[in-house]
Amino acid sequence: MAHTNTVILASEGVPETRQLLPRVRQIVESNSNLIATLKPGEEIPKETERVVVIGGDGTLINAIRTTLDCEVPVLGVNAGRLGVLAEFDTNSLERNAKMVFGDQPLVRKHLVVQVSIQDRRGTQRFQSVAVNDCVISAGPPFRMIELSLKIDQTEGPSINGDGLIIASPIGSTAYNVSAGGPIVQPTVDALIISAVAPHSLSFRPIVADAETVLEIGISRANLGTTLVLDGQETHPLEEGERLIFRRHLHHAGLIGNPESPYWNTLIEKMRWGAPPTYRDRGT
Repeated sequence: MAHTNTVILASEGVPETRQLLPRVRQIVESNSNLIATLKPGEEIPKETERVVVIGGDGTLINAIRTTLDCEVPVLGVNAGRLGVLAEFDTNSLERNAKMVFGDQPLVRKHLVVQVSIQDRRGTQRFQSVAVNDCVISAGPPFRMIELSLKIDQTEGPSINGDGLIIASPIGSTAYNVSAGGPIVQPTVDALIISAVAPHSLSFRPIVADAETVLEIGISRANLGTTLVLDGQETHPLEEGERLIFRRHLHHAGLIGNPESPYWNTLIEKMRWGAPPTYRDRGT
């Protein structure tokens, strides 16, 4: 038996999570040293070596954000609606327990976006990270906003529209893909720039090198213009402010399911390339 110190994170108020918790706890206790069962947001002990999250992708992203500086591998057991990032169910967790809690887990490293906000005087007033995406949302009264774009000190085009998405590769299948952005394999190190409903026939999504520094200026804003991080953290934005995006110092370490390759996940869960329904084929 491995003596890996493991923490379970679970929202016991969610029925699906509550149903899975006893079995997950049994698997963890049989294969590692379970040191705590916590709710999301509770402090994780310093001696933790694995974090098993029961929930959907949102719960998993929150856990990654809180453990990022500790560089502790995180694993997701899906109890949500989709579970693109939460790759395991209880059966696959049990089958792969020796790998997960052993000396050489399959840890996939994923780029995390760091964002800071500077006020009109150039003073930094805020800094945080995003695992999936950073969204500059126009907000109420829902008029178009205008943003300036600078890539590695090179002036880019102005963007007029409903907002802008700066996504990580792991977040490329979230809001980014809904806005017409590209799907980028999660293990690629890159920054993705996609406009939300741009008032332009020519602006196209951009995939930039991971070392790129992006600067977005708020040229025209609404009263409700907001920065949204991973759909979980919001910060109001004002005209004249600037946002700086770059890769974070640490990667997110997700323990992958060897039975669930990324492209298989796209096909089965995201319905990638699903054909039309043909009457003569019955599909």
